[in-house]
Amino acid sequence: MRIEYDRDTCIGMFQCVAEWDEFERDEDAGKAVLADSEETDDGVFVREVPDGAELDAKFAARSCPVDAIAVYDDDGEQLIP
Repeated sequence: MRIEYDRDTCIGMFQCVAEWDEFERDEDAGKAVLADSEETDDGVFVREVPDGAELDAKFAARSCPVDAIAVYDDDGEQLIP
């Protein structure tokens, strides 16, 4: 499972931080940070979801009020927009 986070879309509500500890607050930028992620050419941060953290990652994505977080299964199908 893979999670993608569009930091430019983030409005800093930090609801994802409350749902999954892999999201952290960046108070200076007013945005969340996805730990251990890599930035793609289009500015999206991507990482694999560790085994056992799938539910937390899904909750983090669902909690985002601006849909800045998406979750994909291993086949690349989007599970959470």
